[in-house]
Amino acid sequence: SIVFPWYVPKKPIPWYFWYFVRMANLHVFEDWCGTSIAQLWKNLHFPLYPHNRTTVKKLAVSPSWTNYGLRIFGYIHPYTDGDFLFAVASDDNSEFWLSDDENPDNLKLRAYVGKTGREWTAPGEYGKYASQISDLIPLQKNNKYFFELIHKQNDKGTDHVEVAWCLKQIGNGFSIIDSKFISLYTNESSLKAADVSHIPQTIASHVTPLQRSSQTPPHGVDMLRPDPRDSFHQVPLLDRARLQGVLPDCIYNPSYSIKGYPLMRYQGLQFVHLTYVYPNDYTRLTHMENDNKCFYRGNPYYLERYGFSNYIQLDLPENEELVIKYKEDDNSIIKQNVAHHLQITQHQHQNSSNKASVIAAPSNEEYNSRWGHVNDVRKEKEIQDNAMHIEEVEDGGDEDDAWVSQGDEDYDLTNRVVYDVEVKWCQTFQAKPLDLHALRSDWIDLKCNVSGNLLLEESEALSVVEALMKKLNKKYPRQFSLERIVNIEKKPDYNRGSRYLLELELLEASGRHLRLVQYIYVKRTEDWGSHKKQNAQGEELKLCNPYSFYWNPTATVHFIIPVKNQARWVQQFISDMEEIYRTTGDQNFNVIITDYESTDMNIEQALQNSYLPRYQYLRLSGNFERSAGLQAGIDLITDDHSIVFLCDLHIHFPPGFIDTVRKHCVERHMAFAPIVMRLNCGATPLEPDGYWEVNGFGLLGIYKSDLDSIGGMNTKEFTDRWGGEDWELLDRILQGGLEVERLYLRNFFHHFHSKRGMWNRQMLRNT
Repeated sequence: SIVFPWYVPKKPIPWYFWYFVRMANLHVFEDWCGTSIAQLWKNLHFPLYPHNRTTVKKLAVSPSWTNYGLRIFGYIHPYTDGDFLFAVASDDNSEFWLSDDENPDNLKLRAYVGKTGREWTAPGEYGKYASQISDLIPLQKNNKYFFELIHKQNDKGTDHVEVAWCLKQIGNGFSIIDSKFISLYTNESSLKAADVSHIPQTIASHVTPLQRSSQTPPHGVDMLRPDPRDSFHQVPLLDRARLQGVLPDCIYNPSYSIKGYPLMRYQGLQFVHLTYVYPNDYTRLTHMENDNKCFYRGNPYYLERYGFSNYIQLDLPENEELVIKYKEDDNSIIKQNVAHHLQITQHQHQNSSNKASVIAAPSNEEYNSRWGHVNDVRKEKEIQDNAMHIEEVEDGGDEDDAWVSQGDEDYDLTNRVVYDVEVKWCQTFQAKPLDLHALRSDWIDLKCNVSGNLLLEESEALSVVEALMKKLNKKYPRQFSLERIVNIEKKPDYNRGSRYLLELELLEASGRHLRLVQYIYVKRTEDWGSHKKQNAQGEELKLCNPYSFYWNPTATVHFIIPVKNQARWVQQFISDMEEIYRTTGDQNFNVIITDYESTDMNIEQALQNSYLPRYQYLRLSGNFERSAGLQAGIDLITDDHSIVFLCDLHIHFPPGFIDTVRKHCVERHMAFAPIVMRLNCGATPLEPDGYWEVNGFGLLGIYKSDLDSIGGMNTKEFTDRWGGEDWELLDRILQGGLEVERLYLRNFFHHFHSKRGMWNRQMLRNT
């Protein structure tokens, strides 16, 4: 039988009973953008790992906060038998679910505000949308009914959500369901954040993950499309011993090594160069170029208004003068004939009186000089349209009519003739092939965070592969054929010769598919200044094995993460590592977690319960210190010839990530700092809005022997502060004679998270 809070029993009721009545469970998912419930489903931690688990005393909440989601659940106790109507109001979207009984499995959606994220209501406004009021629902006084209320709020408006009810009787109005008629689903007061088995997983919380389509990415981003690189780690590797003797060994000492070179603090960033890849891996974030147009290096105004106009050539009538007007600081108007500058092809048209207009493209010198000023787009937005416009001038024309072009809406048109602009539908244009990648250099541009990997020319890639296959077939006649080129990476060294990483899928005569993954060196000869020149002369490429520069496919990779009270992220990281293990079967990796006295979960127990092949746990004391925590993990590693990967807790890894780290860490020669894509607030790996973290080197792979030789982490300067420790470490790596490989990695994401409650931050109480 059910005992209600307003019922006074004859015998005393245990104290813990009263804890369950007059309140409902409230779970909060903080710092997540978007306005719709569908956006909340995409949150990595929804519904099991909220930021906060507390209670609420009535079904009306207004935290006065932004960018969050709420999940309120428990039981409703009707005060009488009868048919009830339920209503919900919220800013922004919300859903009210009610079961036919106390079983969460029998939930039904009864009322809601919006589906698209554009809908919202004022507090108590129940009649704005038809969906806000439920159908009649029969309830019985002696029963309890499980309910769930989900709410999503963005960063605008007055945040609120409330559920009201009324009995079907004439004159009855809606009233908010208050504490007398609700009770907890469960008592969470003594549970840790990692304890989630008690949390109901219902149809309302949409626990079934959205299935990823293998055909067309939901977001339409090219980087999400299947690529042979993504699964190439599953192909059996050709034994390196079989490649001995295919190419001669040669001394490898790149000219860009700065061993012993004195660097100022944080100067090492200037000595890191990007790598060229083939074929196109589509790491360029084309879908984010509305936010950053740095790829197009012309005048930002043109880009903002016309997009591609810097590169267009119009076919114009003969003897036509193109005039461009633009505003200078002194407000003077300058006219400029740009027809010759654009080298526009002019043709005779039947109607030669029609005047065409074009925006002038900058010269090559101007084009290159503006590279450093690309990110001033937002400042340029302050320029109004009439500050720069195109004017058509005819012989004897009156410049006083320029007001027509300025579009001054406040101008008194009462006594003026209004002209409609003639549209030249038959106007055509010419365009030359445009390869923006060819205009880039291998220097890191800290202002351009959407550019992606540099692209290696196809002719160069094919010639290097052809030269290697000739050598391979010479040693093994008719044993191997090239199935496909999966990946080629080039590190240019124009003084001594370039290094390539070749990843080729070979078909053995037996029918077995093998992957060849090898570094080769193309030496520069005295009579050859570049690869293209030598190839054009028909000379054979000078391929060789860079001495001692090879990767170890069985090296153990240690992922080191220092943590403190980040239960939801720790659990997610462990799950991600388990998934990599299930997918690859790779046992040669180790998870090391150094824990600064976390109280929200038992991390050691979670590791013990996991399916990870190897792990180590170290409990530290005191305030959180990232550098010290990383160094403590490094000190646990006994094998100096294994790889240390300094990791972050909020990372989404592609399946072949461990193999990628191995390929790009070379003992005594090279460390690896993959470029991660930082997801925006509300973005997910399947909808990756965000930008490349081009200036961060905190995610770093390096052999332990190399890390020890440069002194390890700087635990003296970087104690309770963050920012700069990665650049300081980079300085020492380069001064130690190593190079740092820098690549944009497909499907390598940093989940959005705020810094609220992290590290040693304190909560400011609102009094």
